[in-house]
Amino acid sequence: MTTSYDVVIAGAGPAGIFAALELVRRDRMTVLILEKGPDLEGRSCAARRTGTCRDCEICNVTSGWGGAGAFSDGKLTLSTEVGGWLGNYVGEQGLADLISYVDGLWLEFGAPEKVHGDDEDAIAEWQRKAVLADMTLVPMRVRHLGTDRCYEILQRMRAELMEKVEIRTRTAVSRILTEDGKVTGVETDSGETIGARHVIVAPGREGADWLAAEATRLGLDLENNAVDIGVRVEVPAAVMEPLTRDLYESKLVYFSKRFEDMVRTFCMNPYGEVSTENYGDGLVTVNGHSYADHTTDNTNFALLVSTTFTEPFKEPITYGRYIAGLANLLGEGILVQRLGDLTAGRRSTPERIARSVVEPTLKDATPGDLSFVLPYRHLADITEMLTAMDELAPGVADAGTLLYGVEVKFYSSRVELDPGLMTEIEGLYAVGDGAGVTRGLVQASAAGVVAARAISEKG
Repeated sequence: MTTSYDVVIAGAGPAGIFAALELVRRDRMTVLILEKGPDLEGRSCAARRTGTCRDCEICNVTSGWGGAGAFSDGKLTLSTEVGGWLGNYVGEQGLADLISYVDGLWLEFGAPEKVHGDDEDAIAEWQRKAVLADMTLVPMRVRHLGTDRCYEILQRMRAELMEKVEIRTRTAVSRILTEDGKVTGVETDSGETIGARHVIVAPGREGADWLAAEATRLGLDLENNAVDIGVRVEVPAAVMEPLTRDLYESKLVYFSKRFEDMVRTFCMNPYGEVSTENYGDGLVTVNGHSYADHTTDNTNFALLVSTTFTEPFKEPITYGRYIAGLANLLGEGILVQRLGDLTAGRRSTPERIARSVVEPTLKDATPGDLSFVLPYRHLADITEMLTAMDELAPGVADAGTLLYGVEVKFYSSRVELDPGLMTEIEGLYAVGDGAGVTRGLVQASAAGVVAARAISEKG
């Protein structure tokens, strides 16, 4: 006999969690949350303790209660200019209102009151310096949770929801069920059929390929997003301290002289650690985080080159996975190279890494040569931007600066959605990073709220 609910939510990342919170606070609907990864307490990553990835079948960093955000650096970016494309659906003012609303919910569950990037005079001065270095500084207010505090906040959210909804972890959705242009429920990987009047798919980036395959099977049109490919840069924290003290997160944008590609900083982690992300099938990419209660001597950030492909190519995610796979092939995981070795055309060795003033925080990264992995165009763009950044923060382009590769941001294919984030199939909603609508905690949370409100209005 088929179990039935008013709403089934596939994915327990921020988009799915905030959709559930909004539904239970507005209505008395029956809600089921399905998550293929483990519950919060069951999420344990050896790489966080030892620096060595165990290549788990389901990555505990990207899957499980809380989504990738559970182990993330926990930055709430309170700006309409970064974090995704939700404004395309709800408008600029609508997005601003949603950001304020979800920020209030994060605060309610324990986010810190302190907001970075509020000093208008300091921001103006850094914007002036950025312009002189041929870059643009995108001002934004950031509330930093920290990896450890993010975990505690997600515990509180789960505690509230457990009293009002059913939550099943380690239960993957394999198929979305429809009939006559309407959603009817989902089928799990165990073959169980679950009925629902509304289905919200919020699979996160790790589930983007599954959602794209399901959309194709259901006859939904897909639009490719760009794929961002680059490296994670690690420098002494003192080098970046003037910027991170005033701004915490420095969102710098540069257009390369040679190719006119957009290069940008992303996910800056003052006094943080370089980490890994496992996307399944043995694919490992590099990332970074910082904790609220302890620090390192280094700061790390990503430099990403945004690439938009021309017809007939329609596989940006496949391309990104291919590039990341090359690094895994050569380094059995993540490669690390000194900037001086890269520009001199030689591979880094353990001895050369040891001579760097920067001690690597990702201990199992393999010294190597990123020029065997990243296209020349990407490397040229990245070294250009490092030179530009060196004018703002002298030392960034030092020979001992460490570059880890590859960092890839898979901005998933988007299906056609209405302003309530419903697909062309009645009752089926697609939200969050895995749906290609957002790329960060705040807009993902807001997207879940949008879908929940649309469902609530339909009744």
